[in-house]
Amino acid sequence: MDFDYRDMKLGKHGLPTWDAMIPVLLDLTSDGKEHTGKNLKKRASDSVGLPEELRNATYDSSYMDNLIENRASWGLSEGYTDGIFERPSRGIYIISDLGKQILKNKTVLTVEFLHSLPKYQEHKNELKERNERNNINSDDKVPESFEDISENISTTVTSYNNQVASDLLSRIQASDPRFFENLVVKLLVAMGYRGPNGNSKVTQSTNDGGIDGVINQDALGTNTIYIQAKRYNSDNVVQRPMIDAFFGSLSRIHADRGVFITTSSFSKNAIETAKGFSIVLTELMLQYHVGIQIKNSFELFEIDEDFFEN
Repeated sequence: MDFDYRDMKLGKHGLPTWDAMIPVLLDLTSDGKEHTGKNLKKRASDSVGLPEELRNATYDSSYMDNLIENRASWGLSEGYTDGIFERPSRGIYIISDLGKQILKNKTVLTVEFLHSLPKYQEHKNELKERNERNNINSDDKVPESFEDISENISTTVTSYNNQVASDLLSRIQASDPRFFENLVVKLLVAMGYRGPNGNSKVTQSTNDGGIDGVINQDALGTNTIYIQAKRYNSDNVVQRPMIDAFFGSLSRIHADRGVFITTSSFSKNAIETAKGFSIVLTELMLQYHVGIQIKNSFELFEIDEDFFEN
């Protein structure tokens, strides 16, 4: 049977959903033979006519899982839970009698139909009991895929962290300029600029020559970074003349690298000038956990398919 992704139910990123991939997987297993899960998800992903950019699309995460193969894998897992596929041995799939019947009758597969099947209902009851043991309201909607779960968590965490970042900025803007200079040096040290044998300091508050802090990346001071820190309100944008002045300060002491950090923002001309002078512009306190602490952390699990196929 030929499949064209454009005629299939599409989800996020313009790719077929996991349930849309089940008919493809049924067709591939219709020979009644045993197939490895790894082979099935690759063949299913290759057989729906995706253009190269969609076929190779990955999650925006450190795992970089292939999107369409993940959906095919989820379709296999759900199909097994629904009783459409069987697993005669580790990592091996074969079409079940129910799957053959569905294929023969050309049944339209919807999530509602799949979740009405007896084997899925058994799974649902087991899940309900497990949730009750963990004091989880089993009436809460459970996301249908790894993608939904991870994106829901990511959206919630990002929204919360954005509020923290906003509060953090307000605190810094209300602080003493000297406090901000010390904070910036701590941030750069947290980012690894100091090195294992280096040192860091905030310069004296008067006659600093336009340099607010210094970081030596090694004990001999052969690699030195000079810092300028401007604690401005959000409407006080750093303009190009300030970048030019900082570059002048660096030139007078024959420095070849500098970091200019502000609590506001940079004008377009300032950014272009800084790029030309190799001056780094950054706001990285959340990323490097400076001025904040981790309130909680969670682990999101998924089945390690390779574990069951080796």
